Amino acid sequence: MDLQVRPLTSALGAQVSGVDLRTDLDSATVDAIRRAWLEHLVLVFPGQDITPQQQIRFTRQLGLVEEYPLVPYRLPGFPEIFLLTNMNADGTVSQTANNARHWHSDLSFTSKPAMGSMLRCVQIPQVGGTTAFANQYLAYEGLSPAFREMIEPLQSVHELFSKNKNKEDLDQGQVRDMKMQNPRIAQPVVRVHDETGRKALYVSEALSTDIVGMSREESDLILNYLFKQQTRMEFTYRHAWKQHDIVLWDNRCTLHMAVADHQHAEPRVMYRTTLVGEPCGRVVA
Repeated sequence: MDLQVRPLTSALGAQVSGVDLRTDLDSATVDAIRRAWLEHLVLVFPGQDITPQQQIRFTRQLGLVEEYPLVPYRLPGFPEIFLLTNMNADGTVSQTANNARHWHSDLSFTSKPAMGSMLRCVQIPQVGGTTAFANQYLAYEGLSPAFREMIEPLQSVHELFSKNKNKEDLDQGQVRDMKMQNPRIAQPVVRVHDETGRKALYVSEALSTDIVGMSREESDLILNYLFKQQTRMEFTYRHAWKQHDIVLWDNRCTLHMAVADHQHAEPRVMYRTTLVGEPCGRVVA
């Protein structure tokens, strides 16, 4: 295949063309995609009208595919697919309608955070429904040397649903069960990418609650500063979805957020597969 990679911004993101994800890709093509992914952090594959089985197969060519740990949110019949939709079959607003409307890295609340995520656009509203991404290499490198030295030994606690802005939309019994199955995790504030060796910020406004060993006041000062640093405009790319787009991103060095730029009168349906990452973090009380 004639694989072509076109950068979308100077910070991160590239569009990939010349590949048909309905087919089983050869090793050279997969290697080229992986190199582009490590370089650009976010890859966009437009016009890929594929089945759930084909999405899972392509994800498997890049690594081990995770069965999504929050069982109530799986696509029926496909434990590997997280169904992100704002609308139930009967037209009512779904529990996941407002999910991910805050900056985060997938599964950082576990001891084996996601290496990568692949999101396929099944249905999109006529207006809005965009997703923003932020380069955490640049966020880290944009700090002063003295500040970088201070935060490198630190760990922050990541907790599921700790800062969910729409808790009232969720089934509280399911939330309680999922929190029991996913206890609080201490993650490094600065994470070293296991393939590139580069350092990236690894906190998020959605899940990071406090810094281990610090008072709440001290912790909040540092974390709130980092939250602002992480998402400076020059570090970001915002993707305007089209039906059948697939976007692949690296959770080890990016944050992402579903932008609250659309109403729930029209369906927004996404299928996400997740690449298993290396062990990272430790359980804390």
